[in-house]
Amino acid sequence: MELSDCSNEYEKLVVRMNMPRVVIDNGVCPNSTVVKIDSARSPGILLESVQLLTDMNLWIRKAYISSDGKWNMDVFHVSDLDGNKLTDENLIRYIEKSIETSHYTKSEGYTGLTALELTGTDRVGLLSEVFAVLADLSCDVVEAKAWTHNGRIASMIYVKDRNTGTPLDGDSDRVQLIEGQLHNLLKADDGYQNDTRTCVTYGGNTHMERRLHQRMFMDRDYEKKFDSETSPIVSVQNLPKRGYSVVNLQCKDRMKLLFDVVCTLTDMAYIVFHAAIRTVGETAFLEFYVRHSDGNPVNSEPERQRLIQCLQAAIERRTVKGVRLELCTADRPGLLAEVTRVLRENGLNIARAEISTKDGIAKNVFYVTDANGNLIDPEIIKSIREKIGINDLSVKEHFPISCGEEVEKEHQQEPQNHQGHSGGGTVLLTLGSLVMRNLYQLGLIKSYF
Repeated sequence: MELSDCSNEYEKLVVRMNMPRVVIDNGVCPNSTVVKIDSARSPGILLESVQLLTDMNLWIRKAYISSDGKWNMDVFHVSDLDGNKLTDENLIRYIEKSIETSHYTKSEGYTGLTALELTGTDRVGLLSEVFAVLADLSCDVVEAKAWTHNGRIASMIYVKDRNTGTPLDGDSDRVQLIEGQLHNLLKADDGYQNDTRTCVTYGGNTHMERRLHQRMFMDRDYEKKFDSETSPIVSVQNLPKRGYSVVNLQCKDRMKLLFDVVCTLTDMAYIVFHAAIRTVGETAFLEFYVRHSDGNPVNSEPERQRLIQCLQAAIERRTVKGVRLELCTADRPGLLAEVTRVLRENGLNIARAEISTKDGIAKNVFYVTDANGNLIDPEIIKSIREKIGINDLSVKEHFPISCGEEVEKEHQQEPQNHQGHSGGGTVLLTLGSLVMRNLYQLGLIKSYF
């Protein structure tokens, strides 16, 4: 055997040794499936695991996370959207295979499309104007997501040429024209740097929701003052003897909550060494033991406040006011521009949007409020449905006004002796004993920790 062959076999052995090991157990917990993951520690491995589970619409109800030395040991208690255990053997095998792949990359099927990334000042009708511009320039929207928070908007839009079905040429005059017109729509004299950018994707490995978090983070949507009465409760306190910063969060539980938090910690270059996540009723409690990538805990008050603000923003971006409208109909050129124009003409603001087109069917979700961010008069919704199509547009649910108000109601029902909403000197709800007890019993940390 040649030396190169030996080297290749050795590299394969190293890869196999470091591949995550997954055990999925339905017998441990009465109301959730337990997913245990052992893996070699590497940058972003926790985010990849959480991202995979949430991308399959699994709700993480409880988790214990530990990184001891060079090895990660994570335990997730998951359920489906209806709160049931996972019983589909094909899904279970898919989870095992996906996690055990040495380098997991989520492909969202955007190969050969042109990606438009936009950030700017939000206003009523902005998305309608964006879709109208794209329709006028013969661009078909295939997939899109848009978030709004603190008066800002971030959106990723995947388009193709209406006539050829191919991506747009990144150097063409047409792309420059699109960029210019969209940039003009996003202009506002508010002191923020608005931006629109286009690129052509070939690998299709961009994760839209993580990218939206990154775009809003770069746009500094967290800088505006939060309402301490309605914001998620976040605290940061250092443990000097152990060299960790302890990050505690409390808010209303929801899908993808853990992903949003871990994504933000990762993008801010914080490494999670230990964590415990649990839910009590509708309230989620999360605690993380973290260090910055340079090995240090949070070492200044400005850094602590920035971390608190960014985590609050990450949670609130997906927690929106308004009514959820779902559109399901045969796709046609200019459909998005037409539907969003009707919403704009009725004074409705799109707080969040999820656009999807597959096999000629458009499935779009809009979370809408009135121009002031309040719930909408049912008569207006009825009128809009009649204009768009009663059978095409449906009202699925009313969302609570905010995560923070729900938490506040629970505080009133069950008073607790918490101090402050931004972690001013006191950890709001210390799960430390819970973290250590569970991680030690699971064998995930050593007794001296």
